[in-house]
Amino acid sequence: MHNDRMNRVLARGLAVLLSAMLLVGCSGSGSGDNTGNPDPSTSTSGSQSTTPSATEPSPTETYLPVPPGVDLTAQGSKLALGDHAVGAFELRKDVVGALDIQVNRLEQTTFKQSFKGWKLDSATKKSTPFFVHVTVKNVGDTDLGGRGVSPPLYIVDGKNTLIESSSFASEFKPCPSTPLPKKFGHGDKATVCLVFLSPDKGQLTAVSFRPTETFNPIVWTGAIQALTDKPKKGKGGKGKGNG
Repeated sequence: MHNDRMNRVLARGLAVLLSAMLLVGCSGSGSGDNTGNPDPSTSTSGSQSTTPSATEPSPTETYLPVPPGVDLTAQGSKLALGDHAVGAFELRKDVVGALDIQVNRLEQTTFKQSFKGWKLDSATKKSTPFFVHVTVKNVGDTDLGGRGVSPPLYIVDGKNTLIESSSFASEFKPCPSTPLPKKFGHGDKATVCLVFLSPDKGQLTAVSFRPTETFNPIVWTGAIQALTDKPKKGKGGKGKGNG
């Protein structure tokens, strides 16, 4: 338990550090910088590892109330890129969302390639940037639009620590990490791109759906592409692992 708490504290500390560095280090619209890049407002917080605890519900237990006909994916499921999972999460007390989630593609990029013109602190540059491409469909009764909601997904680094996605004050063109549309009711579908910064040259070993600390996470694993390996339009297919 002591090590778990320490992992969580250290990960959150790194999150605050990265957030502060990006806020201070990146030039905003009023700074006189002519690059046109927005100020990112990152919150790369980490939660502790994906190891299940003795207090977790059984994999088949319905952990949150969902509409009839919605079959939640078993906790602890291990999936490949392109596989679907149905997960529920609580927006606030007694307000539950349910999403069909498909993790399509994992990309590793560099600050030089995707953050050109940004003024980044040296400590921030020590993180590894990843893009995660996901398709989500609202299978619940709650309209998830207009709430600033993003899919509750994390990456798992080489130290088994969860890293939260970064958010941006305005459009980030290399990977438009925007919340769900203003209207996102039952049956609505969207493709999103999430940016993750893994501290200290960290890795991406899995993508994790973990709405609470006691949840035995659902994870996706698969090949990570260099950003330059992204399939060109009209070539290749929309095969498994490509969104």
